[in-house]
Amino acid sequence: MKKTAFIFCLLLALLPLAGFSQTNDSALYRWAAQDYMLGDWDGMRPWLSSRGVDFEFFYAGSLPDNLAGGLRTGGVYQGAVFTTMDVDSQKTLGYAGGTFHVSGLWLHGQKPFSADYSGDLNRVNLLDFDNALRLGELWYRQRFFDSKLSLKVGQLAVDSDFIVPEYYSSACQFPLLNQTFFYPTLAYTVFDIPGFPTTPHGLATTPFATPGAVTSWDPSPMLGVQYGLYSGAPDRSSTGTKFPISRDDGALNYLELAYHHNPATNNPHLGGSYKIGGYYHTSTFADTYEGVFYAAGLGPTPSRHQGNYGIYLLAEQQLYLEHGKADPAQQGLTAFVRALGAPADRNLVQFEFDGGLVYRGLFPKRDWDTLSLAASYLEFSDLIARAQRDINGFAPGSFVPADYEGVVELNYKVQATAWWTVQASLQHVWHPGGSAATPDATALIVQTTLRF
Repeated sequence: MKKTAFIFCLLLALLPLAGFSQTNDSALYRWAAQDYMLGDWDGMRPWLSSRGVDFEFFYAGSLPDNLAGGLRTGGVYQGAVFTTMDVDSQKTLGYAGGTFHVSGLWLHGQKPFSADYSGDLNRVNLLDFDNALRLGELWYRQRFFDSKLSLKVGQLAVDSDFIVPEYYSSACQFPLLNQTFFYPTLAYTVFDIPGFPTTPHGLATTPFATPGAVTSWDPSPMLGVQYGLYSGAPDRSSTGTKFPISRDDGALNYLELAYHHNPATNNPHLGGSYKIGGYYHTSTFADTYEGVFYAAGLGPTPSRHQGNYGIYLLAEQQLYLEHGKADPAQQGLTAFVRALGAPADRNLVQFEFDGGLVYRGLFPKRDWDTLSLAASYLEFSDLIARAQRDINGFAPGSFVPADYEGVVELNYKVQATAWWTVQASLQHVWHPGGSAATPDATALIVQTTLRF
C-alpha cells in the first residue's frame, strides 16, 4: 500500500510538469486555460454572477506519508470538498456595500494522520481534521463610507480576518501544507491541554466557526485596524450548526493593527504588509505546573487563571518582482516572518517563531508555480517542563521533559491548468509533540486541488 501510494504520488506530481504550450490554441489548451474545470456551466455561472450570486466549488485530496521516525511509518488518503456562495446586495437588492456569505465542507478519508503517524503537534497535513459534512461560515457584512468601515456578523472563523497573509498565501492557494503556516499553532493554546481538567473553550478556525462579529476601519490604503469578538468555544460537532453562545464558554477577543507598505498597483516599489495584534479569552485556564501533577495522578485539581492572552506579529515583504506589479502572476520572491507569545502558566506553548520564502514563477513558462521553503520553532511551556523534571526527581524516567517542536518544509506547487494544482511537500519534524521522546519524523505529502 505504502509503495503503491508513493509511486502514485510521484507520477501525480510529475505529470503536470510537461504543461501546456502557451501559444497553443487547441481545444485542450482552451479547456486548460479556463478558470474552472467545468467552464461557465453553459452560461449559468456568468448569468448568476451578473445578478450578484457567485459560487465556488473546490476539491483537495492529499496523500501524506510518514517516511521515517515519528510514531510509525505509513501513509493515508485525506480529502475535502469546499463550497462557497457570495451574494452582492448591489446586484440583487439595489443597495451598495452588503455581502452575504455561506460556506460548507465535506472532510473525508483516513483520519487522523499526525496523531497516528508523525506525532507532531503542528500537523504536517493541511487536511488532517476529523471527517464531517458541516457548515463552514455563515455571515453578513455591510461596508460604509466608501468601504473604509465595515461590520461583519454571523458564524465566523477567526482565520478569515486575523493573522491573515496578503502576499505569500491566499484563499485556496496555500503554498505550504503544514497547518502552522496556515494558522499559527500557538493561537490554538486557548483549547484545553490534554489530561488537564476541561472547561469548554477554544479557537474557531477553519473548519470550525462560532458566533461573532468583526468590525474594521481602514482610514487609508496604508493603515487599518480591526476588532473581533467571538463566542469562546467553537462548534466542533459533525454538522457545525449548533451556534454555541454560553457564559461558561467565555468570549475570545482579537485586535489587530495593520500597515501596508507601497500597496498601490501603480506604485513601482515593492509592497509589504506588517501586522501586530493580540487576543484575550475571558474564560479560566488550568495552571500548567499543577496540571502536570494532576494529569499524572500525583496532585489535586489545579488552580485556575482568569483569562488567557497572546500577542503576535506578522511581517511580509516582496523582495523581488520579475515584471513589476502589473504582472498578473506577480512572479518574484516574497519573505514572511511571524512571532507569537503567550504566558507559560496557562498555555501548552509559550512562544512560536516561523518564517519562509516563497518564489512564484521561478522556471520559464511556469509563471504560476510556487517554490516555498519555511521553518517553524514552537517552544513548550517552561512550567510544564519544570513539573516534569520535578516528578522525575522522585520517580525517575516518568517523563522526557517538554522542550520544543521544530519543522522545516520544502514545497513545490505546480499550476497544471488554471483550475488544477499539484504540489509536493517534504517536511522534517524535530521533537514531534514537543520532546525528544518521539523520534524526529520525515513526511512527504502530495496534494492535488481542483476548481469546478
